[in-house]
Amino acid sequence: MLDFAIFAVTFVVILVGAVLYLYPSSRRASGVPGLNPTEEKDGNLQDIVNKGSLHEFLVGLHDRFGPVASFWFGRRPVVSLGSVDELRQHVNPNWTTDSFETMLKSLLGYQSGAGVGGTEALLRKKVYEGTINKTLENNFPLLLKLVEELVEKWQSYPKSQHTPICAHLLGLAMKIVTQLAMGSRFAQDAEVIRFRKNHEAIWSEIGKGYLDGSMEKSSSRKAHYESALSEMESMLKSVIKERSGRGASPSAFMDFLLQAKLSERQVMEESMVFTLAGSVITANLCIWAVHFLSLSEAVQDKLNEELVEVLGDEPVSLDKIPQLRYCQQVLNETVRTAKLTPIAARLQEVEGKVDEHVIPKETLVIYALGVVLQDADTWTLPYRFDPDRFTDEAVMKSFSLLGFSGNQACPELRVAYTVATVLLSSLVRRLRLHHLEGQVVESRYELVTTPKDDTWITVSKRN
Repeated sequence: MLDFAIFAVTFVVILVGAVLYLYPSSRRASGVPGLNPTEEKDGNLQDIVNKGSLHEFLVGLHDRFGPVASFWFGRRPVVSLGSVDELRQHVNPNWTTDSFETMLKSLLGYQSGAGVGGTEALLRKKVYEGTINKTLENNFPLLLKLVEELVEKWQSYPKSQHTPICAHLLGLAMKIVTQLAMGSRFAQDAEVIRFRKNHEAIWSEIGKGYLDGSMEKSSSRKAHYESALSEMESMLKSVIKERSGRGASPSAFMDFLLQAKLSERQVMEESMVFTLAGSVITANLCIWAVHFLSLSEAVQDKLNEELVEVLGDEPVSLDKIPQLRYCQQVLNETVRTAKLTPIAARLQEVEGKVDEHVIPKETLVIYALGVVLQDADTWTLPYRFDPDRFTDEAVMKSFSLLGFSGNQACPELRVAYTVATVLLSSLVRRLRLHHLEGQVVESRYELVTTPKDDTWITVSKRN
């Protein structure tokens, strides 16, 4: 449990460390209500560890101090925003970069995009989003094929067979994301297995040990992490070299980045972020969607009705996806109920103000998204899985503001939504999903929320 807590909070420590290094004199408190430091050296670090994760710590912090609250890392205050109204005030002047992507790049030690002006940041954002769109358009038949293989496998199971959805859907996500990013080389199982091994080593250790120096104290752990990261970067560079010299029309994510004249280093870093985050976000959106659907036969039936009405017996297509409004609502509610990405962070670039509170320049600001997504003032019956809540325009506006929909959505989430829509469009029309009686699914709150243990369902044929 301590390791999980360390993982969940470490990205904040890294960003704070960077700020202290770059701006050592910027230590004044913001005046925001919150906790006093428990220890002079570590601030409230032990309080976070005791809660089990940064998300769980922030739930208690905002319950006690309200929607704008502060706590301490070492001698430096951190401000956390825990309601839609406060995020609305803060997001507008800080919208040129994606907070999740910025956070992940900081964890990896990548600097591309750091310190660039607003215009350049917007141009890079447009390039990245355009690359995602072109990649999905060019590779949509691949998504259909890989999803069909999995659904046919599930369809062959007897009703009594327990299906481990975490294992299956993580495998599906990695097959899809690696081929989207790097092309047909990753149609080979050996390449995907190699990627998965390094991915797991990197994702499980990102930032861990900066909190208590544990990775620095363990030469074997540090060597394992650095070896995995180095091997992953070498593999990405190798693929970049292969694809930059092939002269064929662009089809993969890397191809379109190269076409946009990004440097090899930039292409490598963007591809690392896309494959690391894209695999985990896609897998867990699919996992949680299947899990929540297995708990509600009524939602499954309503979704099936829409799928049959819009698609008939045909496979889904990119141009049909916008017509699947209830499917979109199911995925939105999955993100909300699961608290899919519970934390984001930004460095305050200029002095700002939220309510009556001044946030000084260079303050680290946490977006407590997991808190906001369960806020009873924003969501009616927030702990209930209810896709119909997203028929309300005000609810959709709040959801978009949080970065889960519309222009604020991170590109990796767009990929995840597309893959999940393809999966559900095939799965729900052919199979009924059943949860296991007595199974308790608990969440592990990291950069992306995952089930603590594999989650099991059974399936039966719909007709």
